[in-house]
Amino acid sequence: MPIWRRNLYILMVSQFLVLSAMSMIVPFLPLYLERDLGMKNPAEIQLWAGLVFGANFLTSFLMAPVWGTLADRYGRKIMVLRSGFGMSVVIMLMGLATSPLQLLLLRMLNGTISGFIPASISLTATNTPKEHAGYALGLLQSGAVAGSIMGPFIGGILAEVIGFREIFFLTGTLLGLATLVVLLAVKEEKRPEPTGESAGFWAEGSAILHQRPLVILFTVGFLLQFAVLGPMPQMPRYVSELGAPGGYVAFFAGLVTAVTGLANMLASPVLGRLGDRYGSEKVLFFAMLGAAVLFIPHAWVHHVWQLLLLRFLLGMCVGGLLPSLNTLVRQYAPKGKESTAYGYSTSAVSLGNMLGPVTCGYLSGWIGINGIFYVTAALLFLGAWWLKAGLKITPSISHSPMEKHAAGDHAPPIR
Repeated sequence: MPIWRRNLYILMVSQFLVLSAMSMIVPFLPLYLERDLGMKNPAEIQLWAGLVFGANFLTSFLMAPVWGTLADRYGRKIMVLRSGFGMSVVIMLMGLATSPLQLLLLRMLNGTISGFIPASISLTATNTPKEHAGYALGLLQSGAVAGSIMGPFIGGILAEVIGFREIFFLTGTLLGLATLVVLLAVKEEKRPEPTGESAGFWAEGSAILHQRPLVILFTVGFLLQFAVLGPMPQMPRYVSELGAPGGYVAFFAGLVTAVTGLANMLASPVLGRLGDRYGSEKVLFFAMLGAAVLFIPHAWVHHVWQLLLLRFLLGMCVGGLLPSLNTLVRQYAPKGKESTAYGYSTSAVSLGNMLGPVTCGYLSGWIGINGIFYVTAALLFLGAWWLKAGLKITPSISHSPMEKHAAGDHAPPIR
């Protein structure tokens, strides 16, 4: 088996475990605050649950460019190991927390030392033959999405079987074992070439942000995550309004999320291969258009089964978004600065993850959940237009990005 393929399979399983561990606490977080950390006021419990959940994304948003820059200097694998072993320890410490404040600080620390996902993406992208990059990143996305789907489900079951604190110990141990496998089995063939004195974090960041194609891609990443995740917290209420069969609102609300993730997981490798063949920018453009079109009839449904069908079709389109975006970031990143570019891309995506649900939750009080679907559709149409209008004026228009990458050519800064 080629080394790049072995790396891919190991990192895909590792991403599954990491995303599972990060999302496993979602179902029982309010109960953990109440039963184990002594909180009694329901309003305070919900407030702290939101703070604890969002703290991880906030510090991850701030630190992702830093870890990306260090990965370009010292290697991508070492960043995967740093993050994996670090999060393993921090997650186990969460099981020892005795107050909500301690749990909040540990979640912030977890986000600070995170970076497993962008480092894995960068390691895969830079060590995979260019003709297989889209497929590899799509498969990596499938592992991540599967972890996001299964994490809350597994966490809910384990909470009933072994207790809340024990889940943290178990997931931390599994994450440490997965990282150990990466240490022993993953080989980084293309390591950063040693250079002279570093230009410094701010100078390197400025160089990335002066690459017009990359700024376009970062903006698109923010918009697509803002739009796709924005309506998610409103889904249980929408399912309730539609009338869940048998009154099983929680079950069908979970099913609505699960079918989207399942379709995403199935479509990601397929759309990644299409990106390798026809160009990732085309797959990203049409996937965003498809998602935008499918969000509109979300506001017209009258039955849960109609919503389930639309969410599955939406997931098929969503499966082409992040893998194609990551492939394009690799193609347009300056040589030797791929991880730095992925760090900024991760920050943009994390910002969309944070602001989307909060903003849409606020707007839903004014325009209703139906209005939110129209807003998200408009944002995706805007993102598709921005992608097409922006990338077509770059020098890569004369050659496909793959052809330029094969020739060692990268788009110069456009100021």
